[in-house]
Amino acid sequence: MIFAFILIISNCCVVINSSIQSNEAAEHPNETNSYIQDRDIPKFGEPIQNQTIAVGRESVFSCVVDNLQTYKIAWLKVDTQTILSIQTHIITKNHRMTVSHVENRAWVLRIRDVKESDKGWYMCQINTDPMKNQVGYLNVVVPPDILDYPTSTDMVVREGSNVTLKCAARGSPQPNITWRREGGESIAISGQREVVTFNGSILSISRVNRLHMGAYLCIASNGIPPTVSKRVMLIVHFPPMLMIQNQLVGSAIGQKIMLECQSEAYPKSINYWMKNETIITKGKRFEPVEMENAYRVIMKLTINSVGQNDFGSYKCVSKNSLGDTDGTIKLYHIPQATLQTTLPPTTTTMRMVTTTAVHPNMIDKSNYKSREEYLTLKNVGGTSNNNNNRNSDNRDRDHRLQSESISSTEVQKMKENENASSTSRLSSQTLATLIYSLLCYCCLHIYLH
Repeated sequence: MIFAFILIISNCCVVINSSIQSNEAAEHPNETNSYIQDRDIPKFGEPIQNQTIAVGRESVFSCVVDNLQTYKIAWLKVDTQTILSIQTHIITKNHRMTVSHVENRAWVLRIRDVKESDKGWYMCQINTDPMKNQVGYLNVVVPPDILDYPTSTDMVVREGSNVTLKCAARGSPQPNITWRREGGESIAISGQREVVTFNGSILSISRVNRLHMGAYLCIASNGIPPTVSKRVMLIVHFPPMLMIQNQLVGSAIGQKIMLECQSEAYPKSINYWMKNETIITKGKRFEPVEMENAYRVIMKLTINSVGQNDFGSYKCVSKNSLGDTDGTIKLYHIPQATLQTTLPPTTTTMRMVTTTAVHPNMIDKSNYKSREEYLTLKNVGGTSNNNNNRNSDNRDRDHRLQSESISSTEVQKMKENENASSTSRLSSQTLATLIYSLLCYCCLHIYLH
């Protein structure tokens, strides 16, 4: 009975609720239809993602729609108001675009080999009333590209003039321009300032000289690979200049010698050697050679065997279209070195005898053996002015006598030394005898006691 009562109450509630909904529908008929329509019309499932694509790559836009029913999907290019596709049918004549239907809810627009002109807004549209749409942006980045114009080409200038190098590049984003020298040398800019790299599309060099000559690189970069560069050659023209390190060179006859000059010139110079206003050509005796390095040339002249006629002045000559110059080297003769044998000094010890001239009246009688010799010498001395030969004999006799006197003195000293040594030997023997006797006495005394 209770169950039947609950069932009756439930039926009454359903009837009442139906009656209320009927009354509300009768009072607001437009709102009811809108609700039904919103529930049945299609809607976007997710937003379209913006993209940044490098030129040449592929771009993919995806438009997700739920409850499409019988409605249609179209892709449009907003910037040009161009219809690209309806459903999967391509309207535009761009063969790089395709549209595919994926998983019954996504409409995918593909753009192959993207070009810079493809940049812009793309719209996915549903043909409802009113129409529904959403958009996505395609940003196309372009690596740098250096333009042939107005970028500078190879330049030829005279030394001392002013130079301006230009470099222009395009890309997306806009590239940055950097200058540097190919060999890593510094770049001279205004104000006598030197830098390794210079940022800017225009590079100005004041009063250019030969040191500025060489290759300059214009480098363009914007963060999108690859970075590109262009080589601009700066050529500086100037007349020849010579440098000679040794202007005076000496050589012996028969010697091999080399003369050297250094030349700087551009355009390339004609270089040669001259002697006595005659150009020297390569042969057995003369060997002219050149070593080039950019605008520098080292001229060398080798003379294999110098002869007597080779001494004199030699000219090294350098010429180009802007002028000419020459330098002189003088080759002079160096005599052959004379070999001398030098003997080591020897020391000879000699006994020097000093003689004194004595007047005949003052001669010591004790140096002569007899009175007759003394008188004879005295007479000879008195007549010395009349007889020079006898006077010379007397001087020789004096020398002999003095030599005999010196010899006798040395013999006497030797005898004295011998006597002293014999005396010392006797003293040593006597002392030994005394010691021996004392020892014998001691031994005898000990034995007796």
